[in-house]
Amino acid sequence: MAALPGLALRGVMGMASPSGDEAAQRAEFGLLRREFEALKAAGLDVDTLSMGMTHDYPAALSQGATMLRIGTAIFGERRIEEKTP
Repeated sequence: MAALPGLALRGVMGMASPSGDEAAQRAEFGLLRREFEALKAAGLDVDTLSMGMTHDYPAALSQGATMLRIGTAIFGERRIEEKTP
């Protein structure tokens, strides 16, 4: 990625498994954080660690998230409308 012209890698984005187990979420987010740190150690100029959503953001913050996706907390649950044929 770093060698491709016109592209700038800003960071990584990931999601934890859908679970209510905060310890498991922290472990998964910790793995992503270590990969992010490895990119930085390799000399890539990354600054964004996007992980965590409304249901798991505390675990993501505890592991160093720099960006959260909390749309459900702001806008509420999505309504999925069924289309009739």
